[in-house]
Amino acid sequence: MYVIGLSGGIGSGKSTVSDMLRAKGAAIVYADQIGHEVYRPGAPVWEQVVAAFGRQVVSDDGQIDRRKLGQVVFSDPEARRRLDALTHPAMEQMMAEKLEELRRQGTKVVVLEAAILIEAGWAHLADEVWVTVVSPDIAAQRSMERSGLSREEAEARIAAQLSNEERLKHAQVVIDTNCSLAEVAQRVDELWGDLIGRLTAKTT
Repeated sequence: MYVIGLSGGIGSGKSTVSDMLRAKGAAIVYADQIGHEVYRPGAPVWEQVVAAFGRQVVSDDGQIDRRKLGQVVFSDPEARRRLDALTHPAMEQMMAEKLEELRRQGTKVVVLEAAILIEAGWAHLADEVWVTVVSPDIAAQRSMERSGLSREEAEARIAAQLSNEERLKHAQVVIDTNCSLAEVAQRVDELWGDLIGRLTAKTT
């Protein structure tokens, strides 16, 4: 099984790229979904987060309100470090278990989509790292349109992430999405063809 670690900042188009790869037959493991799982009410991480940040981050139905939590941690680096220390180890363990399950099922290619793949230290779970990049202005605009964030919130989240330059130091493949959707699709087609060619060559 071959694992692509797909990363990129908010609004960089990584979910669009993972959708394209899924359509080509890749299995997708979404770190964001795993994040929701570790936050489920009553789970150890849920209890630790509530103890650390208070009931203010819990919605009426008992779920962690990730937008309220985000407002706290994206404006306070120390709070973000505390949250990361609570959530990242649990998420890594769950991702490793999901990858092993897919391996047992005979899956050929898996995409591990994780915005914080690099800074969380999860890149070792992948065979190679693909990174989507876009200009900060476009990233902010996309985030505002998609998530309903204010410009201030979007810019704060972008500022709290690794820069494109830092991500590129860890990437084997770069996908620039400062272009049309058709051009992104063409780039993904080329990359997929190259990958399948390499994997086929290994088995012949």
